[in-house]
Amino acid sequence: MPVARRRIPARRAARPWVLLLAGLFAGLLAACERTPPPPTPPATTQAVFFSFGTLVSVELWGTSPELGRQALAAIEGDLNYMHFAWHAWKPGSLGRVNQLLATGAWFTANPSVLPLVKRAHALWRRSGGLFNPAMGELLALWGFQSDAPPQGPPPSAEAIAAWLASAPRPDDLEMDGLRLRSRNPHLRLDLGGIAKGYALAQIADNLRDMGVPAAILNAGGDLYAWGRPGERPWRIGIRHPRRAGIIATLDIRGAEAVFTSGDYERYVEYAGHRYPHILDPRTGYPAEGVQAVTVIHADPTLADAAATALYVAGVRDWPRAAVAMGVREILLIDAEGRLYLTPEMRQRLRFVPDAPRPVVVHLPAS
Repeated sequence: MPVARRRIPARRAARPWVLLLAGLFAGLLAACERTPPPPTPPATTQAVFFSFGTLVSVELWGTSPELGRQALAAIEGDLNYMHFAWHAWKPGSLGRVNQLLATGAWFTANPSVLPLVKRAHALWRRSGGLFNPAMGELLALWGFQSDAPPQGPPPSAEAIAAWLASAPRPDDLEMDGLRLRSRNPHLRLDLGGIAKGYALAQIADNLRDMGVPAAILNAGGDLYAWGRPGERPWRIGIRHPRRAGIIATLDIRGAEAVFTSGDYERYVEYAGHRYPHILDPRTGYPAEGVQAVTVIHADPTLADAAATALYVAGVRDWPRAAVAMGVREILLIDAEGRLYLTPEMRQRLRFVPDAPRPVVVHLPAS
């Protein structure tokens, strides 16, 4: 029985343009296999806010656009709240505390102020009184509790002597839970010596909880950073206290704070003399003999207070104060522009070519 055979149509020759497209497609596939696409670089989120009387710049690294937006909104809200709550002479939580301290009676304080007050008291003890958050009245006497720069002559010797006679100290403050009272009617709290450090620490904790892997927070030259922006560490500059530019650079290791107290930010000039806002609670006058002190420490609040305490201690006593405060990475620039630093800080800094040769000072045994 014959078998029916199915006719198979003749295969058409491929058109030239089809062959060309096929070749290009194959080439593209081969190229993709040979060279993978470059990875998308992590997003960087930046912003600048005005708070605590200075510009606060923020750079977040490795965040998605959505996380970056959420983080910036949280930072702005935190800064606004803390600036209002901790302001020493404007209406707010601390302003109300200062008004009621003058009465000598017990009162209930806003809980937002108490942790900062307790930390300030502990750092006052640790500094041996060089950092004194209870001298708000003295700062007002000098005109430094104002948004505008002080004008006119410094306070009279009699006015300063009267303040010294009252000698307000944090130990004059009694605390019982949420309640406070002062045994000294001249005690006024001014937490500006640690407010920026404490604020940066709180913001950093919040950002890390949100998942921000690396960031640098800079509040008027005082900063806190953690993580790494890619393969390199954060690199920062230390400002020259008398001219534009920097005197040295350093790389951040892990999570660190770098805080500076100097005579160039807030001061009053009268009759050819500069009176900086960093006051010595032992004399009632601005501390002398130092242009700037820079401290590196893992705790921003401690670094903030230590920079002030070492500035007040001066060229002769700053090593002893450093041991008491528990800091070891320090740079001090005296009134003549001479540089003093610890061996630990010498290893960290890269000085600019025209910087004076530093004197290395070994801290005494604790």
